[in-house]
Amino acid sequence: MPKQPAAQRRPIGAHAPVSGGLATGSLRYAAAVGAEAIQIFVTNPRAWIRRPVDGEQAAALRQHVNATGLPVFVHAPYLINVGSPDAVVRERSAASLWDCLERGQLLAARGVIVHVGSAITADRAAAIGRMKDTLAPLLDKLPDDGPDLLLEPMAGQGQMLCAVISDLGPYLAALDWHPRANLCLDTCHLFAAGHDLTADGGVASLLAELSSVAAGRLRLVHANDSKDPCGSNKDRHENIGRGSIGNAAFRALLQHPATDGVTFVVETPGGEPGQRKDIATLKTLRRGPPKPRDPRLASLD
Repeated sequence: MPKQPAAQRRPIGAHAPVSGGLATGSLRYAAAVGAEAIQIFVTNPRAWIRRPVDGEQAAALRQHVNATGLPVFVHAPYLINVGSPDAVVRERSAASLWDCLERGQLLAARGVIVHVGSAITADRAAAIGRMKDTLAPLLDKLPDDGPDLLLEPMAGQGQMLCAVISDLGPYLAALDWHPRANLCLDTCHLFAAGHDLTADGGVASLLAELSSVAAGRLRLVHANDSKDPCGSNKDRHENIGRGSIGNAAFRALLQHPATDGVTFVVETPGGEPGQRKDIATLKTLRRGPPKPRDPRLASLD
């Protein structure tokens, strides 16, 4: 069987703005930065009020996805907190998340990313129960042709329900290991939470632990360098190779068998120029380490 191109096995893309239209804006940006995949917001990420769907733009994006196979992911609003002790917040969270899942289905999106949530208080067990009550009904009514729900652990700040890989076991167990509950891992979050991706074998160790806890559930990686050191619990993204994580860790991630079939998306600063460079860097790292130069060519320098 012919080997799949790297772009099909590990597509590399960006979070794309949708100004100018869901399809028009996101696809223009994807072309400008060389993205092989996109992540988008389908409603205001910082408000409960949901903007109406532009049917023509949604149809155009879906048509493009069906024609090209472009991987598309939807990021749910930041306000969502499925572990909140406030019943109104949980009700709004469920409605907002279901809206994103429905819109994702319209776009033929592969997944909808949602943050794992916070207990707010120190009672994590109660918060896990609230999370289950909020997410389980949504998972159970997902259509076969709809997107998966992708759970994103956070950087370990506050009372977040998941930060390190070991937190994922109890979280997924509460959801009865639902087959549509899958994962989006953010490299900056993992590093901030204490997973040292820069250590010798750090990436391999992380992926081995992930395999032991939640094998086969990784669908998306938010590829972000970190402005802060390991264990900082600070979620501050940096451009690839310019932060505390560095290029070697991203090369290891892109070369590891556990990420075969996983999409990588940058959420890095610098807008279009910065993300174009980051995507180009990741594509280079995806190809592996540079071949050693033949010393016999030195005489030609």
